[in-house]
Amino acid sequence: MNDRPVTLGVILAGGLARRMGGGDKPMRRIGASTILERVAARLAPQCDGLILNAHGDPTRFESLSLPVVADNVEGFAGPLAGVLAALDWAAAHRPDIAWVVSAAGDCPFLPRDLVARLHDARTGADAQLAVVASGGRAHPVIGLWSVDLREDLRHALVVEDCRKVERWMARYRLATATWANTSRDPFFNVNTIADLAEAERLAKLDDD
Repeated sequence: MNDRPVTLGVILAGGLARRMGGGDKPMRRIGASTILERVAARLAPQCDGLILNAHGDPTRFESLSLPVVADNVEGFAGPLAGVLAALDWAAAHRPDIAWVVSAAGDCPFLPRDLVARLHDARTGADAQLAVVASGGRAHPVIGLWSVDLREDLRHALVVEDCRKVERWMARYRLATATWANTSRDPFFNVNTIADLAEAERLAKLDDD
């Protein structure tokens, strides 16, 4: 935690997993652990609390012992709706928290310095938001969000039907924290059965 601001983590696990035939993609296993367990294990030590954004029966996630927060915007509005749910949860339950970091529930190899580097990038650029990039590609679902922007985000989703993360972020001062790809992309995400097999391979090579 050190000198960085108090930060809530949210794992976004509300996707429909169409490319894997539906179901709870983050509950697929890589070795002895689910993808979701791996994401939580990497993110939780970096945060001052961790919640899960997901739909349906929350008891299926009870082994994680995390608050499960559903979208409060109807119609599967995408990751921005999950971020808004987390911002609202922070405002209601953790008024001491001004920042929320989001991570996709299908990224099992998140960096262990993710939150610190996002904050460093944000403060260095005097930005309102921060995202990550690797290999020359941005990953806007993995980012740092100000709780102060939650009403702006609500208006964009509910009134404007703005669901594209990049489109909404473009309205604000945005910083980017960049990672180099070494033996694996730290933001590798599991979208398909082939990706799941690759994640198994990568975990065996460097399961730290």
